[in-house]
Amino acid sequence: VIYERFLWFHSQVKKGRFPNATTLAERFEISPKTAQRDIEFIRDRLYAPLVYDPAGRGYAYEDEAYELPASWLSAEELTSLLISFRLASTIPDPGMKRRMKSFLEQVLSLYSSEVPVSLAGLGEKVSVKNIEYSRTNEKTFQKVLDSLLNRRPVRIEYYSPHKDESTVRHILPLHLLSYMGTWHIIAHCSLRGGLRDFTLSRIRKIGQSDREICEPEGGICLKDYLRRNFGILNSDETREVCLRFSPESAPWIAEQVWHPEQKAERGPDGSLTLSFPVADFREVKREILRHGSQVEVIAPAELREEVRREIERMMGLYGKGLQAPVSEGGSEKRLLAK
Repeated sequence: VIYERFLWFHSQVKKGRFPNATTLAERFEISPKTAQRDIEFIRDRLYAPLVYDPAGRGYAYEDEAYELPASWLSAEELTSLLISFRLASTIPDPGMKRRMKSFLEQVLSLYSSEVPVSLAGLGEKVSVKNIEYSRTNEKTFQKVLDSLLNRRPVRIEYYSPHKDESTVRHILPLHLLSYMGTWHIIAHCSLRGGLRDFTLSRIRKIGQSDREICEPEGGICLKDYLRRNFGILNSDETREVCLRFSPESAPWIAEQVWHPEQKAERGPDGSLTLSFPVADFREVKREILRHGSQVEVIAPAELREEVRREIERMMGLYGKGLQAPVSEGGSEKRLLAK
């Protein structure tokens, strides 16, 4: 944001509009003191030949050939920044995206290279496609982000589809996470007295909280907390899950990372055994069922039993109308009941 102010001020000087601390402060809603410090930084640290013009009541350049340096970004850093903008497609805040786009376009206008670089050109070369993600309300995202950055507790009305009920929570946001396109806030919940994960799309109402909520003691690293187990679901208890994938699906699974600490071992028949820590069976069970007959749960026994029961329930849906195999002419075939 600060460099965006520099770029705007520079462009106003180049256009002969004599900007000053007042116009800079009004444009970006900052204090006049901050605006004056920005101008001094441009003059003293970026070596801009700024002079104050009493007639224009603002600043001009003694040397009109001066350009604000863009060498603060290397070609590789600029490319990384542009790609990061493309990867930010899940941010549900159009205003934030517009500001990012405006800033990058101003940077690009000052950047010179043999090969022209543009956001439009990058859009034709790099894109992101998200599926099965939960849509987040823009205002909810803004309020959660503001609460997180300013360390202020909020009051939310939260809907749980698992229990089909809504509860009022007073939470202190601690970490914002985009997981497979869906936004989550990890927060200290006063109702539960500990860390909880809230999906932003399930927040029905959000407002200021009148309660004082302190950050949990112990200096927990939330990134380590989130990476501790498979998926997004977390708890104090962790179980080691062991899955065996068929020789047909093993090459694809071998390319994937299910958990940073996973253990993979290839069998003599080409199968692959994958082990990793899990805190909750619900998410990993969905992944297991997605692979169908290409995967078998080896351990723990409780998860194996849950998957078996789910398959029985699926048979109740897909097995309707099917009769047992009957023999006809020495061969077996399955008949559909009429």
